[in-house]
Amino acid sequence: MTEPADETLMLGFAAGDARAFETLYDRHALPVWRFVQRSVRDNALADDLVQDVWFSLLRHAPNYQPRARFRTWLFTLAHHRMVDHWRTHKPHISLDADTEEGAALADSLAADSGFGPVSQLQSREQAQALLDALAGLPAAQREAFLLQAEGGLSVADIAEATGVTHETAKSRLRYARERLRQTLETLA
Repeated sequence: MTEPADETLMLGFAAGDARAFETLYDRHALPVWRFVQRSVRDNALADDLVQDVWFSLLRHAPNYQPRARFRTWLFTLAHHRMVDHWRTHKPHISLDADTEEGAALADSLAADSGFGPVSQLQSREQAQALLDALAGLPAAQREAFLLQAEGGLSVADIAEATGVTHETAKSRLRYARERLRQTLETLA
């Protein structure tokens, strides 16, 4: 038995099927949260913004028409919510700040304790280098990269989600990858 498509589930939810929403939420909650969290680098803020994204989805449900893939539409809602936030707040990003769990973000990306201490240290340093490199990207390039890396969006979907042309989205991804590669090569 194949799983119903996201678009079908969203139409079902718009018609009153609460289980369809639960399925959509289960499928997409983590990727959306990771995209927002890695964009704003603050777990509490990411929680608030993502909650707003899901509320926006609920508000738009009665009028939902599948003009694009559901995933693209959902990440477009996330993109718009972050743009609204950045318009009203000056971004303050600290890569060394502790998360709610008490560890720096780089620690959460590093190798687990099954590796030896040297591997753990190298892995933590590599994770921190990746976060630093991401933070060093211009916002538009970072967003395009994260939409693809965390959201799994194609170039066409990124263009639609961010409201730019296909070529602009493609260029942003290319420049982001190039800058990340150059930055990370210096560490190798």
